[in-house]
Order: sequence, then C-alpha cells, then structure tokens
Amino acid sequence: MTFKLPDLPYAYDALQPYMSAETLEFHHDKHHNAYVTTGNKLLEGSELAGKSLEEIVKGSYGKNQPLFNNAGQHYNHLHFWNWMKPNGGGAAPAAIAKKIEEDIGSFDKFKEDFIQAGATQFGSGWAWLAVKNGKLEIMKTPNGESPLVHGATPILGVDVWEHSYYIDYRNRRPDYLKAFIENLVNWEYVEKLYGEAV
Repeated sequence: MTFKLPDLPYAYDALQPYMSAETLEFHHDKHHNAYVTTGNKLLEGSELAGKSLEEIVKGSYGKNQPLFNNAGQHYNHLHFWNWMKPNGGGAAPAAIAKKIEEDIGSFDKFKEDFIQAGATQFGSGWAWLAVKNGKLEIMKTPNGESPLVHGATPILGVDVWEHSYYIDYRNRRPDYLKAFIENLVNWEYVEKLYGEAV
C-alpha cells in the first residue's frame, strides 16, 4: 500500500481555543506529511511493500527502524485526527464508561491516569487507552511506538511530541492533556475502535 496524507476531518480552526489553526497546519501539513513522504520512499522495494499499514508497522518494528518510525507515526496520526472533534470531551459512551469503571476504577481515575501517562512520557511519545487481553489499559510509548507493537489495540491516543502542543501551550504539557481529554476527545470514534477491538 502507499501512504496517503488524509484531509483533516474538520477545518483548521475548528478545535480552537484548545488547539489552534497554526498548530494543526504545522502538525498535519508539515509533520504528518513528512512521515507519509519519507515512509513511501522507505517502503518502496522493501519486503513490506503491498502489506496493510498495520502489517507494515508490526513487520518493521525492531527490524527496520527508519521505516517503522514513519509508518508508526503515519498510523498514529491517521487515528489522532479522528480522536478529536469540535465540542468533544465530556462523558464516555455507556459501554466504554462501564468498561473503564471495571478495568481502571472510575472515569475520573481514567482521566487522571491518562493525563499522568502523557505528562510523564519522557521526551517525545504518546499516551494511550488500549485493549489488551480483553481489558482496558492505560499505556505510554516513546517516539512513534503504539500499543499495536505491544500486543494491544489502541482505542484512544494523544500525541505528546512538542510539535503537537508547543505553539499553544509552550512547556505546559499537562494543560494540553487536560484540554484534550475534557474538550477534544471524539468518543464516538473511540467507541467505534473499541467495538472493532473486542
């Protein structure tokens, strides 16, 4: 398969004031586009050409680091744009809320632990809510890694690379994470991924 940069599912200014048009323009048009362009070059002629994106991510992990970095970040960002929406956040859908309560303790504990995972990921990386062995788990990964390469399926993720928040929040990563979880999360998309994962 060839990597393609998708259009954002909303206007550049649709997530303000929590994420600015400037951030989205840089993050989507420059950073994500670079993963797509570089990823396609690295994929050409490799034994993973023609595989699905998930197979490329898993197949290059630990074997072809440059390809993995770009394919992993492409995979992460394809979901990241859909994990956000204007007027997002709020309560999780009933089935997920119930599962969060069962596996994590409470919705408030989930929010706290998710923000904590993102805030304490040293350097670049991601914080996740993932399904592993039928249970919901909060995880964090460095760089372009995702739960996909750790035997889990991500259903919600937040990018904590500096380019995803520095224009708007400077060094206040916890404030960005709080804004993300309270005002941007597209729970319908999380619900869709959860349904597919189980």
